[in-house]
Amino acid sequence: MRFRLTEDQVALRAGVREMLARRFGPERLRAAVDGGGGLDRRLWRELGAAGFFSLCLPEAEGGVGLGVPEAVVVFEEAGRALLPGPLVATHLAAGRVPGAATGEVVVTAVGGGGLVEWLDEADVVTGGAAGVAGAVALRSVDPLTPLHRVPGLDPSVPPDDLFVLLTAAEQLGTAVRTCEAAVQHARTREQFGRPIGSFQAVKHLCAELLVRVEVARVAVYAAAVTVDPVDIAAARLLADEAAVRGARDSLQVHGGSGFTWEADVHLCLKRAWVRAERGGSITESEEFLAGELLVEAG
Repeated sequence: MRFRLTEDQVALRAGVREMLARRFGPERLRAAVDGGGGLDRRLWRELGAAGFFSLCLPEAEGGVGLGVPEAVVVFEEAGRALLPGPLVATHLAAGRVPGAATGEVVVTAVGGGGLVEWLDEADVVTGGAAGVAGAVALRSVDPLTPLHRVPGLDPSVPPDDLFVLLTAAEQLGTAVRTCEAAVQHARTREQFGRPIGSFQAVKHLCAELLVRVEVARVAVYAAAVTVDPVDIAAARLLADEAAVRGARDSLQVHGGSGFTWEADVHLCLKRAWVRAERGGSITESEEFLAGELLVEAG
């Protein structure tokens, strides 16, 4: 079975990439990091006006009227741009929480293991039957994702499937970014009078980066079509691997410069680490898939 983007979906991806390049390009990313990582409410409203959060709302309700595959395409581009904020939670709250669709209201959610992103900046918190009373601030590895944890929640309760799928789409986009950065560096950085991309070890790293990206892409796109919990769990695992291992390998391609604060690769790795925790325990996803395989085999 082939899962290829339609012409309209390709145009949507190009339009979102262009919009994000204008509104949250490299300079604004760095300004956000250096400025302490607060949520840019103006940018949030701009995203709302562009239809980012109302993408899947019916047109009769003031939305764009598209589906899950289009949402995956959009969130892939958000992940590629390292766009900060509780994007998935606000998107899923559109139509249920007044003001979420337009970006006037920031919505966050209690994720896997009681993890909550952007709690201090959020107007509304969803998920977690016990609320967020007693939430403890954590020291986040990602400078653009402040974290709290709600104690006492069952860590084995997984987040909503669409929450996991859109997070996987963001992971895919970040994996694409690290792959592009590695290939660009391998082409331009020279050692011993030759581009480092001409050396076999670097070629292998770049090839493995690309393979992980494309395998994850197929899985995420397929899950967007089927919206099957098994497909979503598989997509989540492959996208997490592509984002985390991809960023690590990209660091290796960049060499010493990749470990500096000025390089963006470490931001990709840190965001990928945080998102991997957002989706709940990886072991739970692996056990779920293993159980389904045993059922089919039996």
